[in-house]
Amino acid sequence: YYKIFLNKTSFLLKSIGININTVPVLDLRSKGSSSIIGDRSFSKNPKVVSTIGDICIDSFHRNKIGTIIKHIPGHGLAKVDSHKLTPTIKEKRKYLLKNDFLPFKNKASLFAMTAHIIYQDIDKFNTATHSKEIIQLIRDNIKFKNIIMSDDISMKSLKNSIKVNTLKAFNAGCDLVLHCNGNYNEMLEVALNSPLISKFIIKKTSQFYKILS
Repeated sequence: YYKIFLNKTSFLLKSIGININTVPVLDLRSKGSSSIIGDRSFSKNPKVVSTIGDICIDSFHRNKIGTIIKHIPGHGLAKVDSHKLTPTIKEKRKYLLKNDFLPFKNKASLFAMTAHIIYQDIDKFNTATHSKEIIQLIRDNIKFKNIIMSDDISMKSLKNSIKVNTLKAFNAGCDLVLHCNGNYNEMLEVALNSPLISKFIIKKTSQFYKILS
């Protein structure tokens, strides 16, 4: 049934000219966590979430639709909504790697969206979007080698100005910055503080267009 749903979703997206979808959500369901993830989470079991995630990515790619896995490295333990506040996760790195971070490992998606969350045991001061340590962990431990994009840079979980939030995201290792609230002046600020398109982005974008062809 899930594959049928994915095929129908792909057909509907293509019929209106959309070639990328911000799925799958690979965050684990967690007792006492914020409802912002809610039923977007497939399961509390990391292996189940990982398997369903692979099916989702493969189905969309077969239907010539790109995917953006989220919210890397894992939003499930957050007890507050990162659109409004900054969640802080206290669980240890070892636990996170075996649980919340596991569903994101070795995924074939060409894009991943970060979580605006502080993982205290890894970086006490910065959300994943602004953390060199966590972006490096995503590359080295989670083995995600494709394009890392921020979640919406205007969300309240990031406390700085749009300019500073943009610069910090790129400095930490994000490849793209996402801005969603439609404020033209903020969008201009993001554009003016973004680096030139790199060879890495060009290479990965070429791979994306191969999926579409």
